This record gives sequence, C-alpha cells and structure tokens, in this order.
Amino acid sequence: MTEISLPVVDSAPRMTQDRKTTVGNYFVANYPPFGFWKPDQVPAFDRALATPPRADTRMGVYAHIPFCRKRCHFCYFRVYTDKNAGQIRRYLDAMLAEHEHYAKQPVIDGRTPKFVYFGGGTPSYLSPDQFGHLADGMQRHLPWDDAEEITLEGEPGTLNAKKLRAIRDIGVTRLSLGIEHFDDDILELNGRAHRSKEVHRAYEAARAADFPEINVDLIAGMLDETDEKWDDTIEKTIDLGPDTVTIYQMEVPYNTTIYKWMKEEGRTVAPIVDWEVKRAWVAHAFRRFEEAGYTVTSATTVVKDPARNRFVYRNGLFDGSDVVSVGVSAFGHVNGVNYQNEHDFDPYIDAVHERTRPTYRAYALSDEERYIRELALQLKSGRVETAPFTAKFGRSPQEQFREAFTVLVADGFLRVEDDAVAFTPAGLMQADRLLFELFRPEHRHGRFA
Repeated sequence: MTEISLPVVDSAPRMTQDRKTTVGNYFVANYPPFGFWKPDQVPAFDRALATPPRADTRMGVYAHIPFCRKRCHFCYFRVYTDKNAGQIRRYLDAMLAEHEHYAKQPVIDGRTPKFVYFGGGTPSYLSPDQFGHLADGMQRHLPWDDAEEITLEGEPGTLNAKKLRAIRDIGVTRLSLGIEHFDDDILELNGRAHRSKEVHRAYEAARAADFPEINVDLIAGMLDETDEKWDDTIEKTIDLGPDTVTIYQMEVPYNTTIYKWMKEEGRTVAPIVDWEVKRAWVAHAFRRFEEAGYTVTSATTVVKDPARNRFVYRNGLFDGSDVVSVGVSAFGHVNGVNYQNEHDFDPYIDAVHERTRPTYRAYALSDEERYIRELALQLKSGRVETAPFTAKFGRSPQEQFREAFTVLVADGFLRVEDDAVAFTPAGLMQADRLLFELFRPEHRHGRFA
C-alpha cells in the first residue's frame, strides 16, 4: 500500500479542543447530528417505509427498554425509575404494536433481521416473563431465525442465574454487561446501582448459562477516577476474561445530573479529568489488553477473537443497513432516512394507539450525506478500505474528502493510502471529535444537539 501525498493547505482549520471537559456530546452515533432531524421531515420516513428496500441492504431491529433501578449521574438516555408492572406491560404492548406496523410495510417485504439489539435503559430490568412476552411478540412478526447476533444490555445487579438462563433460552447470543468500573466508591459517587460483588456474581452466572459472547462496558474518567483506580479496573477486567470490552471516555451531556450540578454551582468545566488524561487512560487500557491477548478493533473496542467477535449490530448501524427501531426515543435508519420516536413515555404510547407510527422527527439524507454518514461511522473502527466506498458512491474517499483528509493528515491524526484510510494512534484516541472535520459545514455546530 502506498501512502498518498496530499497538498499542503496553509489556511486549513486545525482541529483544536479545550483540554478541560466541558458540557456536550462528543460521541458520534449518527449523521447528521440529532439536532438537525426535524418533525417536518417525518413524511419522508413514511415514504421510506412504503418503498421497497435498496438492493443488498441488510436489516436489523433495535428495541429500547427505558427502565432502570437508578439513574446514573452521567446518563443522558431516556430512562425511567418509577414505572410499575402495569405500566411496563402497557409499554411493551405499545412496542409490539409499533413493531407489527413496521413488519407490514413494503420496506420489509419478507426480510428477516440479521441482528437484534435490546438497549436501554436496562433491558435486564425486565422479568423473564416480561422479556419473554416482548421477544415472542416480536418474533411473530419478524422471526429471528436468520439473526447472526441477538444482544441484550444488562446491569449486573438485575441479573441472577434464573433470569440469565431464561434470557439465553429465549435466544440472546450476546450479553453486554454495563460494569463501568470495579471500585465501589466510584460506582456510588457516579450513581450506579450495582457494586463489584454483583459484577462477579452476574458474570459467573452468565458463563454458566453458556452465552456465546459476553461484553463488558467500561468508562474512563468517571467522577473521582485516578491512575491507580483505573489500572485496577483494567486488571480486574482482564482477570474476568470477557470476550469483548468496550471503553468509553466520560463526557457530560446537557441532560445529565452532573450538568445540573454544574449549573447550580456556576461551573463551566465538569468535575472530571481533562481529555488528555482520559485518552492516556484508554491508551494504557488498550496496551494492557493487547498484552493479555486481545486485539484493538476500534476507537472503543478490544476483542479476544476478531474472526468471531464482530459487533454485528454496531456494524449494521454504521454501514447503512436498515435499522428498524421501536420504543420511546429510539432512533433508526430506513431506506436512507433517519428517524426518532417520541421522547416521553405517555406521548409515545398515545402516539402508537392513535396513529401506530410514533415518529417524532426524521431526516432524509442526500447521497452526499449518506456517504459522509457511512464513512465517518465506519472510520470509528480505525481503518477502512476505500474500494467499497468507491464502488457504492461512485467516487473514492480520497477524492470526496480530500480537504478534510488534508487537515487530519497535517495534524498527524490520519494516514491516507492508495487503498485505505486509517487513524494514527493519536487520532484513534480522539476519533469522535475528529470526525466532525468530514461533516458538511452547516452540521459541525450541531455536535452537542
């Protein structure tokens, strides 16, 4: 592979960032940023549902379970800690009605999901009977027989041997444990509901239930984090031996308890370490996992076996697959249109009953925006081969993103070769913020929306 020499652009903006952690979302989960999705584009989503699928496009399902034992202080997702069994059943029935509606649309046209993902919130908050009711109902409309991966997110304190066996029997193949840290004081201070003893109990029971894949989530830079505590968490995770590990860098979005505290105290800087420290901690974690036999496969993930551990849902979200999402505030992507549901519990359920389709806002992407979305999201893996993009979009990434690549190469964050594009080690540690250089100018200011 030959590295391409890009022209020097003296006037190109340099990718700078405050060292301190301030309020805002840095993690890139979609394109364009959610603040640009609008209610007046919902008809575009209706047209996408009524249109047969694009050729050779995979399809998967996401289901949002918004219930938790406790709201974490850094959480910005739509979650509820006050719902009783009757309200939960009412919500699950609304999800099934929404799911049935999508299954009947021309965009599905007999397709079956290649991946299914239960996210939250805390999907493991559901009882075996509740989860069985949801799973059975979903499979009546879209069977999981061809699914390569069925994932459920779990909070250790909600899991026991009986529930884990039931979840496995229902068909879940991948369990993702939201451990975040092993220090009980840090877990308490950051509002987590579980403690380290529950982590070990849940993990051992999950192994006994014979899940093909177990993932562990960690967060670098939580409140009161130190070098020593972070190193201890990494070592304990290695000792645990999960199949995959996902490591996020702590951010403080607007709708979090931490930001509320900041406002009350008149603070503009979050009470956590700066970005350089968080990146150093992630880099240290990657080194230790590699020494333990893992492989770094993205800016946030390490895996034991790259051939087997493939993050099918994440890859589907990133590669332009249709993701049919149900539940309050859930966001999906169908036939080139992004969409998101109603944001609150009762309005979501009422919308399902009134019009079946509870969509709140949407965004129809142009061909150029689809190119940006897929390249930016897939580049989070650290490296992409460029030939598939050239074949799909008719122009090579080296041509399409020449100006952005020039800036990132000049700053030492990116390598551009004749057949691939890859982040440098320094770029990989801050991939999410660098991806904004690929965005259309009008979308760069929406990073915190």
